[in-house]
Amino acid sequence: MTTAPMPLLKSERLVLRQIRTDDAEALFEVLSDDGLMTWWSSGPHRSIEETRAYLEPAAVGEWRSWAITRAGDDMALGWVNAHDRRENVCELGYILARSCWGQGIAREAVAMVLDQLLITEGQRRVFADADPENLHSISLLTSMGFVQEGHLRAEWETHIGVRDSLIFGLLKDEWTARRALSADPAAVPSVG
Repeated sequence: MTTAPMPLLKSERLVLRQIRTDDAEALFEVLSDDGLMTWWSSGPHRSIEETRAYLEPAAVGEWRSWAITRAGDDMALGWVNAHDRRENVCELGYILARSCWGQGIAREAVAMVLDQLLITEGQRRVFADADPENLHSISLLTSMGFVQEGHLRAEWETHIGVRDSLIFGLLKDEWTARRALSADPAAVPSVG
């Protein structure tokens, strides 16, 4: 269980804060979207109460889950999770409302959390898993420097059946080198 308070992560347009159970109303849009939930480990939610119960472990700090909000608007648009798996190794997960796609929000939010995990905290590795047919997630991961490290056959039993999983990894040195090459110093978000 995470005991330290989660840092607030800020960029010019986004604020990432700890998820709360009162985000259920906003995040029900995300978690009830049949298409979005195709690649999630559980099926689409059918009530706000189901979403509230789903968010409870993150809200009480059982895992780190940052709600993605726009600066000046506290409504949750999605989230980025970080689950400590081993010492200095985290698993990353994320989801974003379909209405926010194509605006670079997921990329920016994931980058903010990667900065927190790999630069600020000094984690050595972050990994994510994606269904082989989840092309949007695979594209996001590979565009950010994640490398496909494995293909686990029949790894997950989900609401759409037994699914394979692709494992993508990113090392601290790879992320810091990538950040050093960034021509825009404003692209590195702040922690506050």
